[in-house]
Amino acid sequence: MNKVTKIQTNASTTGIDMPPCFKVTVFEQEHFQGKCQELTSECRNIQERGFDNIRSIRVESGAWLGYEHHDFQGQQFVLEKGEYPHWDAYSGSLGYHVEWMMSLRPICSADHQSSRMVIYEKENFLGRNVELCDDYPSLQAMGWCDKQVGSMHVQCGAFVCYEYPGYRGQQYVMECDRHSGDYQHWRDWGSHCQTPQIQSIRRIQQ
Repeated sequence: MNKVTKIQTNASTTGIDMPPCFKVTVFEQEHFQGKCQELTSECRNIQERGFDNIRSIRVESGAWLGYEHHDFQGQQFVLEKGEYPHWDAYSGSLGYHVEWMMSLRPICSADHQSSRMVIYEKENFLGRNVELCDDYPSLQAMGWCDKQVGSMHVQCGAFVCYEYPGYRGQQYVMECDRHSGDYQHWRDWGSHCQTPQIQSIRRIQQ
């Protein structure tokens, strides 16, 4: 049985008021083996906690966002309540092999029952637009004629957008409490974003 070390960061030191309902246990080895720690707030660099890498995860409460690199950079991995025994349990739909997760944080605005966003055809909230408040495995099937999205405004909740239909490919998380919910250009979607292509979108489960 692995001994779990509980790590909790005081909100006053991070400047972020964290709700008390987030808890995740991370493991250094696959299948919940090796060194482990319980986190209830953001972790900018798991190596500062004595870990080489995160290879399996158990999300006990709340929704979390993992990142390939430290300081919340690189590929994004949405982690909802459940178990992730190895890397492809959370990144298997990506177009290339990613086995690193070096930082993670709670998705504080996730609210599956009350999520709403507007997507725009062009940058800076211009062109044709559509309001979304559900899960959309194919934007084209619901009437969005382009494979690309120019900009987005998240009014409430949080969404994860995918490069391909069926919730596959690169993941981009859009939150109402980040950038004031405004994503004026595809480069705002994350440091790993290389294209404005978005073909499926869903609400994040809390």
